[in-house]
Amino acid sequence: MPHPNARIPDFWPSGKRWTFDRPKQPIDVHLEETVAKWGDRIGVTYNGADYTYHDIAARVSALAGYLQSAGLSKGDRVLLYTQNCPQYIISFYAILRAGGAVVPVNPMNKQAEIDYLVADTGAKIAICALELSEHILPALKRGALSTLIGTRMTDMGDPDFDLIPDNLVLAMSEQEAESFGIIGFQSALDAGHAPLPRATTSDDLAVIPYSSGTTGQPKGCVHTHRSFLASLHASVQWNPPDENTVHLAALPFFHVTGMVGGMTSPVLTGGRNVILPRWSSRLAAGLIARYGIARWRSIATMAIDLVNDPAFDTYDLSTLKMIGGGGAAMPDAIAKRLKDMTGLDYIEGYGLSETMAATHVNPTNAPKRQCLGQPIYEVDSRVLEIGGTAELPHGEVGEIVMHAPQNFIGYWQRPDDTKAAFVEIDGVPFFRSGDIGYRDEDGYFFMVDRVKRMVNAAGFKVWPAEVEMLMLHHPDIAEACVIGAKDARRGECVKAVVVPKPEAADTLTEDSIIAWCKTQMSAYKCPTIVEFVDALPKSGVGKVLWKNLT
Repeated sequence: MPHPNARIPDFWPSGKRWTFDRPKQPIDVHLEETVAKWGDRIGVTYNGADYTYHDIAARVSALAGYLQSAGLSKGDRVLLYTQNCPQYIISFYAILRAGGAVVPVNPMNKQAEIDYLVADTGAKIAICALELSEHILPALKRGALSTLIGTRMTDMGDPDFDLIPDNLVLAMSEQEAESFGIIGFQSALDAGHAPLPRATTSDDLAVIPYSSGTTGQPKGCVHTHRSFLASLHASVQWNPPDENTVHLAALPFFHVTGMVGGMTSPVLTGGRNVILPRWSSRLAAGLIARYGIARWRSIATMAIDLVNDPAFDTYDLSTLKMIGGGGAAMPDAIAKRLKDMTGLDYIEGYGLSETMAATHVNPTNAPKRQCLGQPIYEVDSRVLEIGGTAELPHGEVGEIVMHAPQNFIGYWQRPDDTKAAFVEIDGVPFFRSGDIGYRDEDGYFFMVDRVKRMVNAAGFKVWPAEVEMLMLHHPDIAEACVIGAKDARRGECVKAVVVPKPEAADTLTEDSIIAWCKTQMSAYKCPTIVEFVDALPKSGVGKVLWKNLT
């Protein structure tokens, strides 16, 4: 239940419940409940191969038993380091069923990043894709890990399926991996270990996603089964799927939105989950048409890729009933093209690793564009003066804070950082998001930017996200990232790093973009430097790594 001093939003519709009863149980129980209801239904489709919920649950039980036989005790952390595949889902639920806590790892991470996570979490067991094993095998060889279970990404797919990623590299087999001391995934299942009776409760450790580390080393965001389920159940209540819904799992499972909306939501509701191993607009469109996919959660960069695909107008997206996501505001021009094609509004939402995905989502019947949405069930969200605790009125820009049941309990082994992440207001702990925005008179929240990304041009504050949105209306710009650059006279100036559309790559110029920008925005917001690149640096979930640009 929410804190007694938490404030129900003043815009909340009359007659609609602000709170609801959430199950007080471990996450993995809902897989068992789904098996009891719809065990013979296809739960997962991957590269042309289908698996029922019975198939998935049997593998979960076997792997959970193996993990316990390998020494996994309640509360132990286990690294999970693969791209999207059925083995990820099986491993996730097996770790929880065995009493462990999942540490989801970005599959783009290399050895130094893996070494940091192993040391920071104290994990002794890891499950990896064999395609990535070179980055984690050193930790096994030096004894930092005691057990490494490896799986090949292609092993649970149909080798003859026609819709697979380009340039697919075949990794070593599980049998070959065992010569390096890696336990084959199938060997672990075949060992025949049954799990011990469940010992976890809703207040035990469940998932520890790591923050992006934009202000230093990544920090583990500690979530219990309770905080995870608070996010999951709120998500399916806000925009309900059912057991007949076909989902496209395009977001990476290691990311909280992909984990909640792309992986566990279909398991909870009994739908069919068609897994996209890694992002491709061509493959996504092909799977939507092939399987009659109804729900596609994404991030803005995926939608931009799809709309900018030269074949976009030929794709059959007619079965889609819901599209939406977060990560960054959806450019108006892209949202309009998607709606023209599908008849659907792109439903934007907002959340963080610290909140296990969404705390704000647009209502499906009245969404606003470039908008975080409204606080969802039991979320008390406010806008505070930057660096202070005074609440600001509607329309004024400040830091977005929230008190929510999906808030994490703190950063892993970082009590000082945890303390700094919260502020108490009226006896209620609010998480400081570090995001700058405002709330309009209808109770919708809008992002302005991160505090540290603001450009101060001769005393004028420029919010890069706003400039990027405007620049994406240029007919020849596919993507843009705005950053600050040193300026001898103004202190800072606005620099735009631009990816041209393919047909304009040879003709688009710096001067033409600057001239166009001067017709679209205030002079102080206009870029004075434009750099052209073939692609913007991005994280494993597609967020632009603006700090990597100079």
